[in-house]
Amino acid sequence: MMKLLTKGNIFGATKCHMYSVEWQKRVLPHIHILLWLNEKLRPESIDDVIRAKIPDPNVDPALYEIVTTTMIHGPCGTLNRKSPCMVDGFCTKKFPRPLLTETQTGDDGYPKYRRRSPTEDGFTAMLNGYEIDNRWVVPYNPVLSRTFAAHINVEYCNSVKSIKYVCKYVNKGSDQATFTVQNLDEVARYETGRNISSTEAAWRIFCFPIHEWYPPVVHLAVHLENGQRLYFTDTNVLDKVSNPSKTILLAFFDLYQVDAYAKTLLYHEVPAYYTWKSNTFHRRKQGQPVPGYPGVKKDHVLGRVYTIHPVSNGECYYLRLLLHKVRGPTSFDDLKTTCGVLHPTFQAACRALGLLEDDAHWDRSLEEVAICRSPRMIRELFAILIVFCQLSDPNILWEKHRDSLSEDIKRHSEKSCDDITLIRENIYNQCLILIEEIVILVCGKTLSQCGLASSTRVQDSIINNRQYLAELSYDTYQLNEMVVENRTKLNMDQRKDYDKIMESVTSESGDLFFLDAPGGTGKTFLINLLLATVRGGKNIAIAVASSGIAATLIDGGKTAHSAFQLPLNLNFCEVPLCNIPKQSDMAEVLRKAKLIVWDECTMAHKRSVEAVSVW
Repeated sequence: MMKLLTKGNIFGATKCHMYSVEWQKRVLPHIHILLWLNEKLRPESIDDVIRAKIPDPNVDPALYEIVTTTMIHGPCGTLNRKSPCMVDGFCTKKFPRPLLTETQTGDDGYPKYRRRSPTEDGFTAMLNGYEIDNRWVVPYNPVLSRTFAAHINVEYCNSVKSIKYVCKYVNKGSDQATFTVQNLDEVARYETGRNISSTEAAWRIFCFPIHEWYPPVVHLAVHLENGQRLYFTDTNVLDKVSNPSKTILLAFFDLYQVDAYAKTLLYHEVPAYYTWKSNTFHRRKQGQPVPGYPGVKKDHVLGRVYTIHPVSNGECYYLRLLLHKVRGPTSFDDLKTTCGVLHPTFQAACRALGLLEDDAHWDRSLEEVAICRSPRMIRELFAILIVFCQLSDPNILWEKHRDSLSEDIKRHSEKSCDDITLIRENIYNQCLILIEEIVILVCGKTLSQCGLASSTRVQDSIINNRQYLAELSYDTYQLNEMVVENRTKLNMDQRKDYDKIMESVTSESGDLFFLDAPGGTGKTFLINLLLATVRGGKNIAIAVASSGIAATLIDGGKTAHSAFQLPLNLNFCEVPLCNIPKQSDMAEVLRKAKLIVWDECTMAHKRSVEAVSVW
């Protein structure tokens, strides 16, 4: 079939193809094929290769027999409501299709094929006691149907839905199942597997082809200098670090130094002329000879550089951009050099080559926003532009709009200082700090990492830790008064628990206490008193609860998922972990905490407690 499609050109000359053999539960194989044609099918020529009609039994009885036995859907709907394709009274395959005099281009990229009624020279057939017409015919190609006498559905698609087809069918693999194995210790381990039938097993044993695509695609690595990945073990770590293996990108630089023809190529063009073997490039021995370059041959091979996100890995993104524009680079520094000038970054080199758009559009956006929005909202917009809009030079926009960005800070400073020129730099610095806090919240990066001049902060990390300062912002005078007033209200059991817990807090012994009592006996009263005592001493006490309602009853309470950054679905996490980096602000708060209260802990999933314990 593939030879008939690609060599016989029954649809026209093809430039690309892809197929995948699939087995369903009935264990019979079928194939999904995608063809890309050199010449696009025009609407008037679709009927020549794709039909959705019952043939004339008198003119072509063989094709009539094949179509009526293999290419008729159902029937379903009102004729047969028990058909497997029926769901909630409707056919999932959208049959019967409407009758049309001529083929029309569909809104979803698939055409509506010509299906003429019996009164317009259409034919009918009897199937399982039902008289069916062209509305029930699955689109087919006469040549394929006559050749293979099988069900072969042919569709013409010219929209993004073809990409959906590629992802859903051609590359999805065998049917997947999930099952659970329980051991004697009642620990559930989840395993995944593919459902392989006996016919598929035989197909694989005999090494019959299951997937194929043409032309072949070579993935090309891209990384910063000394940024390639190394795979090592305990025994070869020193050798791997001192003598790292060459990547495709490094070999690409070496190739340009020794091969004159390679200097005329871009990075993604190299696989068409060279093969990658034994960590080096070799000239292809098959393909079309290149005029003027003896020994150089070109084959139909595509090179694709891995995609890089411009926000999470900006410098690598600009390196990738240069690799698609600069021919014959011999090193990373060579890529940074334009017109004899070595630029400090790949972004600066892209800007010098004119590969980046200017920021005129974002400049006008900030000017419009400055007229009707508050400085806080302008700062939020500016932070979004820095993070997501790949500004060519954020410093220019900052210099131009810093007055509107810091207008509220300036107004507050004028009340405390008569000479505003003395504190102007402090105003701009405070504005940068506020912008940086938004940027860190959005993408976890500092202003310097986003290409903007960094703010000047106090070096003490505790002073910059807003979460730490929030935990210490309680009114200690009011808390101590509340402790003195309510401590006398404790009963004997509450007093005993209070003294024992506070003794553990004072001695920093790290004890674990479980407070259990019936409802209405004062557990929340005791918890709030403990929290007030610790916080009144200028210490950190964290209060969490398993539910949002319980958290509102505790002073400064939060839900456990919010405070400890627990996974939302703990049932599907074999080893759940708190999503709190060790060097984050919240991590510093947890390390400095004197007391952690978890209300309604017994209602929480046991894996949430294990995750906090592991952290």
